[in-house]
Amino acid sequence: MNKRKFQIIFSMIFFAALVGLQGCKTKRALIKKPIKEQGESFLLEKMASNELDFNWFSARCAVTVINDKKTKTDLRGQLRIQKDSVIWMTLSPALGIEIARLMITQDSIWFINRIDKNYFKGDYDFINSFFQTTVDFDILQALLLGNDMIHYEDDNFRAGIDAMDYRLSAARRAQKKRLLQDDESPNILVQNIWLNPDHYKIVKVNLKEFGEENKQLEVRYSRFGAVQDQLVPGKLDMILQADKKLQINLQYNGITINETLKFPFSIPSKYTKMR
Repeated sequence: MNKRKFQIIFSMIFFAALVGLQGCKTKRALIKKPIKEQGESFLLEKMASNELDFNWFSARCAVTVINDKKTKTDLRGQLRIQKDSVIWMTLSPALGIEIARLMITQDSIWFINRIDKNYFKGDYDFINSFFQTTVDFDILQALLLGNDMIHYEDDNFRAGIDAMDYRLSAARRAQKKRLLQDDESPNILVQNIWLNPDHYKIVKVNLKEFGEENKQLEVRYSRFGAVQDQLVPGKLDMILQADKKLQINLQYNGITINETLKFPFSIPSKYTKMR
């Protein structure tokens, strides 16, 4: 390559980089303006108004589970949710028969293992001990749909910008007091939420238990698509970091909203209770 051609190519690359950098600066200034003027209330209002509004939710899902030893398990399933009431899920190997069924309510966990012909019935201690972290129905429902947790306080968020996304950060986010029983202690979380500045949907959320820096749950949302004029994430990448690392990837297909659903769940008489 002669000197003249090199100068032309270098100038084109430099000009393109300069234009791109200027564009980033311009976009950053544009997205920064509303939070500079209105603060975190702007983002909280935008997030709330663009969340998935539903009473019933259903989707087919492809599930990939990767454990800390990098062993991968691929499953197919169906997810159904009645808002603030029931989360129901079936799981099967690819092109296989159902091997498990799960039903979660506000205070109980039901699980059928069709391989070993046994079942589990209990409370959230089961999930919390298995995943080595603290979750409740509100957290699970929100994480599965890419919504915020509606039963947690939102008065201590701080707004900022991370790369080209908005970020809401809360150092001590607790359950609303009206939901707690007299003998309960609030679940305190350290939470970060990233919002896309174009549609204000959650694209990433990070949860930590207060005082437990080595335990955290992060979920990334992508492949947003329109369902009944609402944007819904089509892909979830969930990483749980506790004593061991667990990754769960979900891809949704055939999403329906607000079609009345049933949640069939019956335990065969010959199945034994898990111990």
